[in-house]
Amino acid sequence: MKNKRKYLGLLCAGLLLTACSGSQYQITDDGVILNLKQEKKTQSNKLRLQVLGDELIHVSATPDKDFPKDSSLIIVPDLQTVPFDVADDGDSIMLTTSRLKVMVSKEDGGIKFKDKDGQVILAEKAGGGKTFSPIEVEGTKGYSVRQLFESPADESFYGLGQHQSDEFNYKGKSEELFQYNTKVSVPFIVSNKNYGLLWDSYSLSRFGDSREYKQLNRVFKLYNKNGHLGSLTGTYQSKANELKRLIRDEDSLYFEDIKTINNLPENFPLKGADVTYEGEIEAIQSGTYRFILYYAGYMKVYLNNELVVPERWRTAWNPNSYKFTFELEAGKRVPLRVEWKPDGGKSYCGLCVQTPLPEEEQNAQVWWSEMNKKLDYYFVHGNSMDEVIKGYRTLTGKSQVMPKWAMGFWQSRERYKTQDEILGVLKEFRDRKVPIDNIVQDWNYWNESDWGSHEFDKSRFPDPKAMVDSIHAMNGKVMISVWPKFYVTTEHFKEFDKKGWMYQQAVKDSVRDWVGPGYVGSFYDAYSAEARKLFWNQIYDKLYPLGFDSWWMDASEPNVLDCTDMKYRKALCGPTALGPSTEYFNTYALMNAEAIYDGQRSVAPNKRVFLLTRSGFAGLQRYSTATWSGDIGTRWEDMKAQISAGLNFSISGVPYWTMDIGGFCVEDRYVAGQQEYNKSGKENADYKEWRELNTRWYQFGSFAPLYRSHGQYPYREVWNIAPEGHPAYKSITYFTNLRYRLMPYIYTMAGMTYFNDYTIMRPLVMDFSADANVRNIGDQFMFGPAFMVCPVYKYQAREREVYFPEGTNWYDFYTGKYIQGGQKLNVDAPYEHIPLYIREGAIIPVGPEIQYTDEKPAEKIVLYVYRGQDGNFTLYEDEGVNYNYEKGSYSNIPFIYDDTKGTLTIGERKGQFEGMLKERTFIIVPVSKDNAQGFKYDAQGKKVSYDGHEQTIKL
Repeated sequence: MKNKRKYLGLLCAGLLLTACSGSQYQITDDGVILNLKQEKKTQSNKLRLQVLGDELIHVSATPDKDFPKDSSLIIVPDLQTVPFDVADDGDSIMLTTSRLKVMVSKEDGGIKFKDKDGQVILAEKAGGGKTFSPIEVEGTKGYSVRQLFESPADESFYGLGQHQSDEFNYKGKSEELFQYNTKVSVPFIVSNKNYGLLWDSYSLSRFGDSREYKQLNRVFKLYNKNGHLGSLTGTYQSKANELKRLIRDEDSLYFEDIKTINNLPENFPLKGADVTYEGEIEAIQSGTYRFILYYAGYMKVYLNNELVVPERWRTAWNPNSYKFTFELEAGKRVPLRVEWKPDGGKSYCGLCVQTPLPEEEQNAQVWWSEMNKKLDYYFVHGNSMDEVIKGYRTLTGKSQVMPKWAMGFWQSRERYKTQDEILGVLKEFRDRKVPIDNIVQDWNYWNESDWGSHEFDKSRFPDPKAMVDSIHAMNGKVMISVWPKFYVTTEHFKEFDKKGWMYQQAVKDSVRDWVGPGYVGSFYDAYSAEARKLFWNQIYDKLYPLGFDSWWMDASEPNVLDCTDMKYRKALCGPTALGPSTEYFNTYALMNAEAIYDGQRSVAPNKRVFLLTRSGFAGLQRYSTATWSGDIGTRWEDMKAQISAGLNFSISGVPYWTMDIGGFCVEDRYVAGQQEYNKSGKENADYKEWRELNTRWYQFGSFAPLYRSHGQYPYREVWNIAPEGHPAYKSITYFTNLRYRLMPYIYTMAGMTYFNDYTIMRPLVMDFSADANVRNIGDQFMFGPAFMVCPVYKYQAREREVYFPEGTNWYDFYTGKYIQGGQKLNVDAPYEHIPLYIREGAIIPVGPEIQYTDEKPAEKIVLYVYRGQDGNFTLYEDEGVNYNYEKGSYSNIPFIYDDTKGTLTIGERKGQFEGMLKERTFIIVPVSKDNAQGFKYDAQGKKVSYDGHEQTIKL
């Protein structure tokens, strides 16, 4: 075994070539390249391992003679290697770092990643598990690539971004990775085996199953309700006209986009109709079949007379997908019934299926991508999931410390239609003394025909500069919606177009949007560096001088046109400056975020950037960007789905996530309930449910990384949900005030995302990985190190089941009751409170009552100490709005609790910044098994004066 450093002299002259059993390997300055003699063109010809850290390995493979030039969009440049060894080890090459041993087969390039003790962490499938299928698009050649890894039965997978089928652990499941409204794909998974895998591809990809879903008639024998072979029976019954009824045979259920809905009955009034598809399906092989339901309107699915999909709803223009599985026996006919109530004149539905996994993909971790230049992935190892995410951010970039105001409450609406309206709403918050930091101006503030002009409609917004100034005078911040979309008539479109920086397909096809009579426009090409500069310059010219604080980058999938098939979507958003959109399908939001981040830092280098985007990708965190979950529905199932969606997005390495509290797209019954209440003052059953839904959603949202309300009518301001004194109003304002009182705790976590690569919204499996019971719990989570949050997502539920992870014991937040870990309990969940629990050893700093984050410094902090285990917490503070923290201007105050001695040590303050409090008071409130204390803002405790020097207090 020879150390890499011993090769440097030879490397200066060229690569060292070493013959080895029918192949050759070359030691490079950062790893090793293997030349493989593969006879099949579908297999690797060259394999490269690059050492980017003691536990970071980049794997590349190609069937070609040479590697194409590296050009990763997600990996930060100039990563430095670390010392490593390469040795011949019989039939393998062994690459060794201080923490890993990577074995590579000389015969086929198959890789095994082992820890320093030689235990296998991850292994590629026998033969290397790689396949390459040539593909050519628009004259550009590439490969569809697939990679298979072994996966033991007890492995769990988390991450992949944010999806809406309410799936948490992806073991045994599959996910198609593309960007769309409500769907954010990040090709990164974290395993409970303490490794992560970052798949470096920007094209349409799949995890868990490399195959696409198929139409029912390509998988099953179909029988209609009369038993005739070849189709199901479709029955269409008009709601408006009882005599209007149509029955026809359906050879598939595929009405999923603006083309295929033309196959629905012509001129049939679908809105509110009762549509039923029924018959029988017969499988040709036994096994587990994976179904995906595509729905808009109300849908139910029955299989074998079982309700396998209870009623789900989504608005007509924005369908959703839901997945389910069913065991089928070959040759056995099984009844199928799909009930559909379309919710608009145009509405979408579909049901597709995957056959049981092929043998080679069973018990495997599967990755597939449509178009790559080569196969690329990054192996990341650590002793915990936090260490894995730290490695991921080493590769893709640090997460910035968000401006402090962003951690407060945001109020948004689709949309504030006038200057007076947005100012009036913020004033109402201040008058009611409901805390708020950020108010949002959503789209269509421009003249109707001027999308992309960045000019306000003067009839509705006569003085936008004065509007922004007034918001600032009320101690608020304001975010503005900016789309990468431009109508052809605007000067901004023409400026892009003459440089060749506009996507042309929508213009060629005269695609009209949904505004007024419909206008033709398109999106700019964010893959062009010069186009990104122009995009920022236009914003800088028109919007930046008005004083806006942050930027809402909507529709950044990019969403050129809703509800199109995949082929046309690619045509609408390409070709890009880098190549065909097939190859660069998923990374538009990353490029667009770079435009604003680099642009603002170039003109205001010490003002923190803040972006909110509807899409995202690996590396988004380095551009001070958060993501929200898109235009979700206002149903209880949608609220529940956001819990697992947010957890998987967070563990994908991007720590700032939020959602539309209350949901965006509203069922008609809730609108009618609001209108009835406005007329009569009476709360009907639907409006009663609406209030409870919003209450529960606010309770959950107050413990999301970012706390934000947004949606269509009915409006989401607290007084528009319920009057003062109503339980909904009291609960929403309680949790909003709690969020602000916890700001010392919350902003510390914002600092930790940068300094410690921390994750704020944490699946239980991150902190309790030794407890196998938490691996599939996707409806509870840790909010930082102290709080276990248990949202309530069922209407009229007044209790819910909670699992208390083992390895610690717990305290009820409201009562201080002590609860043994390692058990499942049904707990109280009254209307006004979400179940909250604090782990032993937690230290929670509670600040003063404030109406906005920088109203006053926390001169007095109530410090809760939950006894039973040793604990620690380090209070982080900085200037809140600038990048001086990057230069060392911040402070840390450590708190260390010793449970055996019963002492709390407040350590010496480290660091300083302008405006820092030199002295403050801590009120220490111990909570123990024998001294149960519920949380109170004005709790009494031991008073400690602190001037920055260490002191130890006996509790």
